[in-house]
Amino acid sequence: MSAHNEEAPILIEDGLIGNGSPNDGSPEGGSIMLEAGPDAAGQRLDQWLAGKLGPDMSRSRVQMLIRQGAVKVGGQPVNETKRKIAVGDHVSVAMPEPEPAEPQGENIPLDVLYEDNELIVINKPPGLVVHPGAGNWTGTLVNALIHHCGDSLSGIGGVRRPGIVHRLDKETSGVMVVAKTDRAHKSLSEAFADHGLTDDLKRAYLALVWGIPMRPTGTVDEPLGRAADRVRRAVVPESRDDARHAVTHFTVVERFGEQQKESATASLVECRLETGRTHQIRVHMAHIGHPVVGDPDYGQAFRTKANRLPEPLKGRVKAFPRQALHARLLEFRHPTTHLPMRFEAPVPRDMEELVDGFRRF
Repeated sequence: MSAHNEEAPILIEDGLIGNGSPNDGSPEGGSIMLEAGPDAAGQRLDQWLAGKLGPDMSRSRVQMLIRQGAVKVGGQPVNETKRKIAVGDHVSVAMPEPEPAEPQGENIPLDVLYEDNELIVINKPPGLVVHPGAGNWTGTLVNALIHHCGDSLSGIGGVRRPGIVHRLDKETSGVMVVAKTDRAHKSLSEAFADHGLTDDLKRAYLALVWGIPMRPTGTVDEPLGRAADRVRRAVVPESRDDARHAVTHFTVVERFGEQQKESATASLVECRLETGRTHQIRVHMAHIGHPVVGDPDYGQAFRTKANRLPEPLKGRVKAFPRQALHARLLEFRHPTTHLPMRFEAPVPRDMEELVDGFRRF
């Protein structure tokens, strides 16, 4: 069915005209129209649409459709998710055709911390890409999950990201939760989109960083956007169109090399996210002068610090192939039982050995 098929369902606030409903299933490949009633006045467009398109359409999915230009108000495309709805607004949504189910299951070992019918929690090892993309069409966490979970894996996040509600960088290790049902995907996606501001979501990372922050605790509240190379991220002025609110809270857990004035100092820092932007911790820590050890994108200027270290630590730091960043803690409410859940993952051996090396020098 074409995304602009004239026979697609037309939905009106107080009733349905046509031959379907968004609650009958995912309205992929169709065109939907709604009229805003009195109860919609003043609501955000993304919030209102998520409520109207049924339990299987998450707010993050609606936001993506808005940004893709698939939503029109009064016949005019909009791309602002925060736009306010007015009584009588006619809103149309062109749903894209479903993508072919490209990823295939692969027998890749998973470190499963917890699993039930709704979700699975895993400890992702460093080096594992989360979902297929350019240059990584196989060997990803998604391929492993498809093999492990079979048909139970939620596809609402798109065929290349089934069940994925948040992600970790390829070389970042630690706790991840994946939805196995559409219901769980919607609930968890909303929790991560809210970043725990109104719920019980908590995320804590351990980062080995260069230098010792002046204060034992602190907050980096700086918007992030694309860097000049359009690939990395950077702290940008709040006025920029691509600026995204980003807040990282940090606490110094251990200090290394304080008495070695001629040597490079370092710290083990716990970072808690109030927002979840791409590369957020890596960019924020580099911004305050304490980039993550081994970070190839944001810590290049500090690579020579390893030369000030004694052997064998010097060699170990130079040989470390990735950023020393680990998602150690994840807390959230279960999407169906609503009970609080808490998961911790031990620091992987390579990072633990690196930290131990700093402890000894």
